[in-house]
Amino acid sequence: MAAASSELLTGWCLFGLSLLAILAFCWVYVRKYQSRRESEVISTITAIFALAIALITSALLPVDIFLVSYVKNQNGTFKEWADTNVTRQIEDTVLYGYYTLYSIILFSVFLWIPFVYFYYEEKDEDDASTCSHVQTALKYTLGFLMVCTVLLLIGAFVPLDVPQKGNSTEWEKVKFLFEELGSSHGLAALSFSISSLTLIGMLAAVTYTAYGMSALPLNLIKGTRSPTYERLENTEDIEEVEQHILRIKSKCKDGRPLPTRDRRNLQQLEERLRTLRRRERHLEFIEKSCWTKFCGAMRPLKIIWGVFFILVALLFTISLFLSNLDKALHSAGINSGFIILGTNLTNPLNMLLPVLQTVFPLDYILITTIIMYFIFTSMAGIRNMGIWFFWIRLYKIRRGKTRPQALLFLCMILLLIVLHTSYMIYSLAPQYVMYGSQKYLVQHNMTPVDGQPGNVTTYVPKVCDADAPEDQCTITRTYLFLHKFWFFSAAYYFGNWAFIAVFLIGLIVSCCKGKKSVIEGEVDEDDSDISDDEPCVYYG
Repeated sequence: MAAASSELLTGWCLFGLSLLAILAFCWVYVRKYQSRRESEVISTITAIFALAIALITSALLPVDIFLVSYVKNQNGTFKEWADTNVTRQIEDTVLYGYYTLYSIILFSVFLWIPFVYFYYEEKDEDDASTCSHVQTALKYTLGFLMVCTVLLLIGAFVPLDVPQKGNSTEWEKVKFLFEELGSSHGLAALSFSISSLTLIGMLAAVTYTAYGMSALPLNLIKGTRSPTYERLENTEDIEEVEQHILRIKSKCKDGRPLPTRDRRNLQQLEERLRTLRRRERHLEFIEKSCWTKFCGAMRPLKIIWGVFFILVALLFTISLFLSNLDKALHSAGINSGFIILGTNLTNPLNMLLPVLQTVFPLDYILITTIIMYFIFTSMAGIRNMGIWFFWIRLYKIRRGKTRPQALLFLCMILLLIVLHTSYMIYSLAPQYVMYGSQKYLVQHNMTPVDGQPGNVTTYVPKVCDADAPEDQCTITRTYLFLHKFWFFSAAYYFGNWAFIAVFLIGLIVSCCKGKKSVIEGEVDEDDSDISDDEPCVYYG
């Protein structure tokens, strides 16, 4: 028992160090992208806090899998200290962890982030007092709060089971509702709210993550254009535009006013010339930057990372396709949420995890790597595409030039995507996410080889599955949250097909596109953000 406590204490210390590393990463990431001119303390703290919660929540899945696997030996027996009470305490600890993090996510998505966002929107539009800004922001935030309340009530008071008696009175039905609510300890209410947000996260993952999984590796492999050649092309464009402007202005040398069409063309050419001169300043800075020379020296490493990322993306996509195909062929259909118990079609990831389980902790490293890859490709997708509302681009995500509202949107989208990550991992390896590396003992009768009468009873370890006794295999808390409502599972199933389709389309588009500009997205004619004249150091 003392050894177990020591190991768990070491685990908690490592978890604490991981939290510090996550906070440090979030601070660097937010400070890297936030605008230097519009930096606000409250929005910065909110963005760092939301991003940290997203990363910590993503780390809870491998922790959950590790803890349910930790109580059993590889031969299928429980460890000496792992009695029923200890196992229950571990389950409760993980469950309370989910309660805490998911409650913080609800608070962030429905209250804190909307309030900070609307506060700065009002602050940008008028110069009224701070109290007026706070009142207006609270008024708009109440709408989000009402949506959250409705979701919690629906999840709490719509039980999955119904009273068996057909002649139940209204009071008995109401009493049954409250008994269901009390017996689940609020799990259904929280699960319904989180599942609703996960559904939105699925749409964000299909939009941003699927594209980022294809764009990020190919951008690393192809690299960027040479700043020297880009600057020469830009200089030629400047000379050409200046000649056009001189030709138009020559028409009014005798004092005659320019026609409307020429005035409009002149205005467009002057705007184009200003943009080209801004590009000239940025390219000149980049060409002389030591960071550009360092990135050039790191090209081979970038190509290696790009090849590694594209292999991970292909492994992820192929496994997801086979898993979805398995559900389409062997599940009970849409009314069951396409849930299957066990695996009929083996996918590469499902084959790899049992092999890695034999060498601790390779399986947890792989799961953590996939989760972090999923998050970083989501960041890359949002950064490349910007934040859109249907066909309207709201904000751009740019180094050193991102507005506070855009950072808040970015962190909220990442929060929602992280919620969907757990289901994506479950789709890839359902049995592993349910039971981890647990095994249980199965009775096996053997006939003695020496010809003596009778059978010899032995116990053989078997990997935990849906047929395992409940007291021998512990289900992860993640699985309970994922499959509380069948209709969400059905929506996630169709979302996986959409994810695969968008990834393939993004892969084709990324292959057909040429190299990116070394200042891609930094200087645009249709720039809706407030522009900073200082070039950013970090390119490449």
